[in-house]
Amino acid sequence: MTANDTLYPCPFSRAYGMPAAQAWSLLNIFCVYRLVSAVSFVMLFYMRFGALSLGDHDVELYQFASLGYLAISLFLVALIHLRLLAYGHLAQLLIFTDIVFITLLMHASGGVSSGVGALLAVSIAAASVLIGGLCALVFAALASLAVLAEQLYAMQTHAFDAATLNYSGLLGLSFFAIAVVSMMLATRVEQSALLARQHAATIVRLEELNRYIIQHLQSGILIADEAGAIVLCNHAALALLGGIQHPVSLNDLSPLLQAALKHWRDNPQHDFAIVAVADRDEVQVRFSALQLGGDTLHMLLFEDVALYNQRLQQDKLASLGHLTASIAHEIRNPLSAISHAGQLLAESPALSAQDKRLTDIIQHHCRRVNTIIEDILRLSRRQPSNKQKIALNPWLANYVLEINPLHRQPYGDVFRLRSLNGELNALIDPGHLKQIVDNLCSNALKYGQPDRGTIWIETAKQGDKPVIRVIDNGPGLDAEHKQRLFEPFFTTSHNGTGLGLYISRELAQLNQAELSYADHLDNHGFMLTLVNADRTLIAS
Repeated sequence: MTANDTLYPCPFSRAYGMPAAQAWSLLNIFCVYRLVSAVSFVMLFYMRFGALSLGDHDVELYQFASLGYLAISLFLVALIHLRLLAYGHLAQLLIFTDIVFITLLMHASGGVSSGVGALLAVSIAAASVLIGGLCALVFAALASLAVLAEQLYAMQTHAFDAATLNYSGLLGLSFFAIAVVSMMLATRVEQSALLARQHAATIVRLEELNRYIIQHLQSGILIADEAGAIVLCNHAALALLGGIQHPVSLNDLSPLLQAALKHWRDNPQHDFAIVAVADRDEVQVRFSALQLGGDTLHMLLFEDVALYNQRLQQDKLASLGHLTASIAHEIRNPLSAISHAGQLLAESPALSAQDKRLTDIIQHHCRRVNTIIEDILRLSRRQPSNKQKIALNPWLANYVLEINPLHRQPYGDVFRLRSLNGELNALIDPGHLKQIVDNLCSNALKYGQPDRGTIWIETAKQGDKPVIRVIDNGPGLDAEHKQRLFEPFFTTSHNGTGLGLYISRELAQLNQAELSYADHLDNHGFMLTLVNADRTLIAS
């Protein structure tokens, strides 16, 4: 059956928008009613229950009509079951044969007064529901004409009393009334069904949209019932909790998580916990209760502690940047005046050699303070991290090629690269990585005694994380200096600002990396532990 068969069963019908499955279902129901009626006409005639007057006027006509009605009903049942004809043609055939055979049965049973003609009202109502539109009115007119024609024929042959003509007219009017009312009711029902289908489709779309949004949220969401069975779990939660596919219960993901949920249920005021997951970093989880009908569900919101610390680090850098920028601008103005006054004083011809030396000291320290101010301003202009996947060995190879010509020594290249593992991919902002490595290399040049040998930039793997080591030949640091190494403004040099390593560590934390000082074999240096890009879900 095509779509047009359902929407336009006959040329005069009006489309209700009834779905094909529903239309065929109604047609099957009416066909079964037809078959039951035909069987009843045959059985009641031959079994003669009570004082029934079926076939009293014309027995032969009744036998022909009842058996023919049964035969055509069985035939139409087969056509509908096999769908050999279009829906519209089958519906019209059912109604038309109903009008013909019921009229014959009515005449054989004594005309309108037998009551058989009232069954035509059911057929007209069925036409309004199955076909609708003007076509239903056409069938109502045909039924009315059939009843009137039967009555006129009976009057012509003097078979019945002429007083039944009034009954025929009233029956015809009732057919039209039933057709109109049935069409109106069918229209209302179909409109309500269409509206219900539209609402159902809207609900389905909203459910799909909500499911998509939940699954693609950066924060992990998990919903569990009272027994700890998982009802819903998005991709972010699975990634944070170890990537177990299709977990059944909280205990499958983490026994510690199950214990944390139990602790919260016993102590509802403690709705926050930090849980360590095997082979992964810690995650923070917040609990809340959901009341759905008579059921109580528990919603767990997960967030990577590293991402949480990263946001704190960004907020800290932003606050520090605003503060230091304000201070730096306030210092730069009087510093410029001091430097300018020192230059003018140094140009005086009456200045003694001792005073000349004092002006040189003023200029030297003005330049040093200005360098500190520049470092502070660079810190205040720190941009958010734009992490990318970087292949470390090619990136560092290009870096060494660029930096060696800037620090050429008579004995050869200062920096050399070596890799202890194969391909390593890190997740970090390229600009931040360059600034960190610049600071480490500058520190190695200043304190690492490059004249005693090569400064190695080494890549390796520690656990599942890639690391970069800058190894120099310096004497190393004592315990006290190691503790204060990354403090701002701490330096062991008379010319240093003490901000290089501090800024480098801040940048590393901003990228979820870790910068540390380590003794490596007989050498000393710094180690930058990075995020493994191959095992990390990149969050936009």
